[in-house]
Amino acid sequence: MKKAYIFPGQGSQFSGMGKDLYETNSHAKELFEQANALLGFKITDTMFGGTDEELKQTKITQPAIFLHSVVLALTQNDFNPDMVAGHSLGEFSALVANKTLKFEDALMLVYKRAMAMQKACELQKSTMAAILNLDDAIVESICNEVSKTGNVVVPANYNCPGQLVISGSIDGVNIACEKLKTAGAKRALILPVGGAFHSPLMEPARVELETAINNTHFSNPICPIYQNVVAAAVSSPQQIKNNLIAQLTAPVKWTQSVLQMHNDGALKFIEIGPGKVLQGLVKKIVPAAEALSA
Repeated sequence: MKKAYIFPGQGSQFSGMGKDLYETNSHAKELFEQANALLGFKITDTMFGGTDEELKQTKITQPAIFLHSVVLALTQNDFNPDMVAGHSLGEFSALVANKTLKFEDALMLVYKRAMAMQKACELQKSTMAAILNLDDAIVESICNEVSKTGNVVVPANYNCPGQLVISGSIDGVNIACEKLKTAGAKRALILPVGGAFHSPLMEPARVELETAINNTHFSNPICPIYQNVVAAAVSSPQQIKNNLIAQLTAPVKWTQSVLQMHNDGALKFIEIGPGKVLQGLVKKIVPAAEALSA
């Protein structure tokens, strides 16, 4: 039975994340302290005892989730993945897990990514919204229709059947939400995020991250990663780089990725990191598969 290890993205953080690992595992403690040194501040203080508000800061959230996920993966006794995948930010955790990236290189890329995205968010007010119980094709059509009026809005996260997140300018998302509700969406819920992730508005961040990724060494992985942009198995270091760069402005094809992993033999999906969001999505995408936490 093939095992797929999956890694969560932004939104899974919680106060106290990783504290038990730090206190009970010497290798975990070493990795956390290495991260503090590399980042130049004690991210562990916020992870272990910060408020929800402090943990929501992009410069904290992204490296914190990455750290929790990777430390958990690297301290597993029987970690032997047949394939890996990550939801958005989670791709960086997955790339350490399958040995494409060194821990320290991935951490610095995640931090650069967080800061670049924060800057892009400040350039233009933007947002995201979750659209529930509406066919993807209808959501795509309405986003396209609204975008033609000059208001940016695109499908951003294909999370599971009946849950598609859209992303764009404030006006674009608001107009699309009204049209989508009229078209039959059960809910069109504006999300508490600071910007339009996985949309054209992240182009400045994509350009900035492209340079950093191209200057980082990527090794041949021990198993394929199913990347958000293509929803297919990728093993070529150069292709992995290209997809990681494209990911900032392209949609997260999570539904399609999970279906492809299942089609390629994955019967067990193991979520590594804070929260249980991804295993919940997997159960909706492929109910026949087993989904659990590490």
